[in-house]
Amino acid sequence: MEGDGTGTGTAAAMAGGRLPRSAPHPLSKDVLGYDDDDEEEEEEDDLEVYSKNGTFADTSSNSITMPTSPSSMTNQHTLDDEPDKDLFVAVDDPQQHATAMETYFTYRILTKTTRSEFDSSEYEVRRRYQDFFWLKTQLEAAHSTFILPPLPEKFSMREMVERFNESFIEMRRKALHKFLNRIADHPTLSFNEDFKTFLTVQDLAPHKKLGSAFLSKMEETMRAVANSVKSVKNRPDEFNAMNEHVDIFRQKIGTLERISQRTVKEFKEYSLAMKDYSPVYTLWSKSEKELADPLTGVASSIDSCYKATEGLTTGLSEDLPPTLHEYVLCAETLKSVLKRRDVIQADYDSRVDSLANKKVEREMLEHSEQSFTFGTILGKSTEEVKQQKQQKIDQEIEELQADIAQFEDKVEYANTNLKADWKRWYMNMRSDLKSAFCNTAENNIHYYEECLATWESFLAVQQTEIKMDEKSKNSG
Repeated sequence: MEGDGTGTGTAAAMAGGRLPRSAPHPLSKDVLGYDDDDEEEEEEDDLEVYSKNGTFADTSSNSITMPTSPSSMTNQHTLDDEPDKDLFVAVDDPQQHATAMETYFTYRILTKTTRSEFDSSEYEVRRRYQDFFWLKTQLEAAHSTFILPPLPEKFSMREMVERFNESFIEMRRKALHKFLNRIADHPTLSFNEDFKTFLTVQDLAPHKKLGSAFLSKMEETMRAVANSVKSVKNRPDEFNAMNEHVDIFRQKIGTLERISQRTVKEFKEYSLAMKDYSPVYTLWSKSEKELADPLTGVASSIDSCYKATEGLTTGLSEDLPPTLHEYVLCAETLKSVLKRRDVIQADYDSRVDSLANKKVEREMLEHSEQSFTFGTILGKSTEEVKQQKQQKIDQEIEELQADIAQFEDKVEYANTNLKADWKRWYMNMRSDLKSAFCNTAENNIHYYEECLATWESFLAVQQTEIKMDEKSKNSG
């Protein structure tokens, strides 16, 4: 599967161009960022049912407002809390809007910044899901080989029913908050003009209309070209390895997500069963006077364990599955970015091949003994016709060389961006998954310790009562 890159070297040499320089293997320490310094550092949608013609301006005055999230920036953070950051973004306060045409949610976007390109230090705007989608589309068009953070999907059929559920809206808000903060923390994407517009402009509609037709056409073209590129000859080994790594990662992270969802579901079912289990012992204790105390103790213990299970289920559902799902979506993004990089290289390779063919054609023309009959019929000498053909080929060669120089820079730029973002993505992924797994482990430990303490306390009481009963029998 991995090529040795010799084909590209030969073609580039024939074309007279220089090959974009190679880089370390993507699974090596250099590319993945897995080095000693990093290890030391580590230690220390708006859910809408909408019409095509609906706009934000159609919002009903009878909007339904949900409480501001307790995790909002205004409640928890200021720029002083993180002095190294010069741009802080938060998503909170989801509001439901109903019109004759549609029902949808908007989210408040709060921005604080010390950057000089902003006219103010604080901004507050409201955005709906399709605005977030517009931003992602704009960023993809401007930075095709950067790894953009994934947006949460619009909604599934099951989520259609739950789209106004408060816990679901909160989960969506968190995902959108993370999306914007990943962009805000990016050294290049955070300076994108469309991102600035998204954060600062009250009415986004004029900006969304501007160039939308062009972007739509370009997106269709890019998708068609990407689908037509089945494989790239001479793809550097490092990008072959990246593709293999993403395929394996996508399979493993997808399996983990399915297991985590099943685990949460089973804990929810177990929690509901325990909720119904405790009253059974309470009712039983009323009909068994001699066993009333131990039965009441069992009922109380089960009730305590039920509450602990409910807490664990909430913790698991809010932490591990969303993190795993984000990286399931990331795997799809990575495949798309690698494909777009291949499209750029395919353009470069096709021009290198064309140039090599033109040079061969010119060389054959120089040694050709053809009489160029058609040209001589028009009254031109054989040598004159031959010379005109050579001039035409020379001009085509010159144009191809200029194209190759431009596409060589594009390939270099795409490779450099992707390798840098791959390292950044890998480090974020490792940190996020480590945090999610550690939180899950801590939640489980706390849960089982709590349940163990509950039952140990129950046993201690029962053992004390048994000893007291034995004493009274012996003394009697």
